[in-house]
Amino acid sequence: MNEEMKDRYILAIESSCDETSVAILKNDKELLSNIIASQVESHKRFGGVVPEIASRHHVEVVTTCIEEALQEAGIEAEDLDAVGVTYGPGLVGALLVGMASAKAFAWAHGLPLIPVNHMAGHLMAARAVKELTYPLMALLVSGGHTELVYVAAPGDYKIIGETRDDAVGEAYDKVGRLMGLTYPAGREMDELAHEGQDVYHFPRAMIKEDNLEFSFSGLKSAVINLYHNAQQKGQELDIVDLCASFQTAVLDILMVKTKKALEKYPVGTLVVAGGVAANQGLRERLAVEMRDVDVIIPPLRLCGDNAGMIALAAAIEFERGNFAKLDLNAKPSLVFQEME
Repeated sequence: MNEEMKDRYILAIESSCDETSVAILKNDKELLSNIIASQVESHKRFGGVVPEIASRHHVEVVTTCIEEALQEAGIEAEDLDAVGVTYGPGLVGALLVGMASAKAFAWAHGLPLIPVNHMAGHLMAARAVKELTYPLMALLVSGGHTELVYVAAPGDYKIIGETRDDAVGEAYDKVGRLMGLTYPAGREMDELAHEGQDVYHFPRAMIKEDNLEFSFSGLKSAVINLYHNAQQKGQELDIVDLCASFQTAVLDILMVKTKKALEKYPVGTLVVAGGVAANQGLRERLAVEMRDVDVIIPPLRLCGDNAGMIALAAAIEFERGNFAKLDLNAKPSLVFQEME
């Protein structure tokens, strides 16, 4: 078998928040394994992720995850061609655990190291559905990010709009915690929203403005104020309608801004990715309202944080020859470039 025919294997490590994950990608698109060790149970009682606890958990399981990923893929370390790793954005302690593991593994086996932006991973998870055509638009919605990204070519990411304050997933978690729902609250709120009606008509911030920026802080505050005022008066709000009203406002904002982005930057493909892309309400609105563009949403298993998406993004960087030295440092506030 000549060199051109040799299979290419990339091992990827993701540890930016509270999931330790290792995946093996074959020939740039076939995921052979995607091991995910979740820490949700450890953080539930705090209502959110505790960075120090997250870092300690990563240390405990990352080596086992690497071993399991190789075993499930049915290959040896000697078969690998590169190691991809998330180097930002995320919790700095958590990132450093994954990066130290990736560097040590790459050095020990003489493999090149590929630096991957976590948000590029979310976006490139769409490659698991089908190969992407460029240019394309992406709506990235997660616990830490809400941004519209223009992708002119593979690996060329430019932000054209983003949130000025809370990310949409962050707003879900804070409102869910207020209502006494279990962290992370997004899925339960989505389910409850489907049973209720938009009776509270919360504000849709910046929805009439011509820019492509988002704001969810005012919406979150409106829900909190309504809830606290009702408590002080001894009134009981309908949680189902509260979830429906909150979610309808969120989705209205996301849809209006995305449509404006597509008008300003016409493309044939819209990728919607990130943890909030698992939201069924969002998927339903996209199916109804985005008829003039090919909407690609990663499968549910690749919407949350996972190394499979990092491997899919790493394959793009491998082709571009984007490799890092072993002095690569974590960048917890890493962002895409702004569109000029």
